[in-house]
Amino acid sequence: MKTLKSMRLQIGVFGRTNAGKSSLLNKITNQEISIVSDIAGTTTDVVEKSMELLPVGPVTFLDTAGLDDNTELGEKRVEKTLNIINRIDIAVIVCDFNGISDYEKELIAKFDELKIPYLIVVNKCDIQELRSDAAKQLNSLNHICTSVKTDERLVFKFKEALVKLLPDDFVNSPKIAGDLVPEKSTVILVIPIDKEAPKGRIILPQVQTIRDLLDSNCISYVVKETELKQALENLKTPPALVITDSQAFKQVSEIVPDNIALTSFSILFARLKGDLDEFVKGAGAIENLKDGDMVLILESCTHHAIEDDIGRVKIPNLLRKKTGKNLVIHNYAGHDFPDVKDYKLIIHCGACMTNRREVLSRILIANQSGVPITNYGIAISYCLGILPRALKIFGN
Repeated sequence: MKTLKSMRLQIGVFGRTNAGKSSLLNKITNQEISIVSDIAGTTTDVVEKSMELLPVGPVTFLDTAGLDDNTELGEKRVEKTLNIINRIDIAVIVCDFNGISDYEKELIAKFDELKIPYLIVVNKCDIQELRSDAAKQLNSLNHICTSVKTDERLVFKFKEALVKLLPDDFVNSPKIAGDLVPEKSTVILVIPIDKEAPKGRIILPQVQTIRDLLDSNCISYVVKETELKQALENLKTPPALVITDSQAFKQVSEIVPDNIALTSFSILFARLKGDLDEFVKGAGAIENLKDGDMVLILESCTHHAIEDDIGRVKIPNLLRKKTGKNLVIHNYAGHDFPDVKDYKLIIHCGACMTNRREVLSRILIANQSGVPITNYGIAISYCLGILPRALKIFGN
């Protein structure tokens, strides 16, 4: 089975036109996935390539357009390039023997701000040695000097430098739920089969949670909410944890005794993909919403909205019922991040289709704009008055 794109290390490749970005990517992947040309601006849109990069593991490379493309079309390409930054875990900056210019310096400042580790690849060192002033400039930065055309050790040098930059949460393979209960524990997963469930399948977070529990040597029972009571009665020993789809939270909480831990898939993913404490703090803003306040419901993927859609119908109804206020609610889907400064609250989806770096970047942008941010499961359990119980398993 292929590793999910959202669980791969996202590596962005940046630099000026003709610095050798695409040539480097072709060499690393051993495939001609990016067009190479002496004509500036050959790479237009972002080119993505997923692969197994040993010993790093599953990665996705994102090859971007040149930062110094000053044409009218080039400005749009550069804008797409900069939008990629919020999605990446590691950045690779490609330059030549002249060293880094103002373009690269602006990128580095952005990476430092977002705490994104980066590697500078100095290309074309077969043509000319790195200038002394450029060498001095790069001395304190993570960099390798190479030639995409002639350096036979390029791939090894690149991998060696990349491994040193791997984020801790990637190296340590964070758990979804397996670290919350003892090994060989029984866990019940409540999965409603409703209009949003894809025909013949269950949704991604549920699949990932089941696999995580299997990897943790736990015993999983999967039931619908209508069979939950019978499942509990059938067990000789109470389960260590019950995990429910957020939409059935209220019904499930009334069935599961208070002495059994209960949480939701979305809350588990708030911890896996984002910052659980920040999302819990953000939910408190629901209490302060007033008439006319704008709330942004943010989805990281696009999907066909159904009649009783969780983000467009169920959560807005819960918010209005909880607050008793006439709220203005907007929905936004996709990787791009809208201007959020006028919103009083952001509610993010479970982020099953995006990576942790993108969610953390969105949290950072929200914080910088002074806008509280939470996620689906936490907002739902807050509105239902069961958030403290849903967080107890985490020690909150």
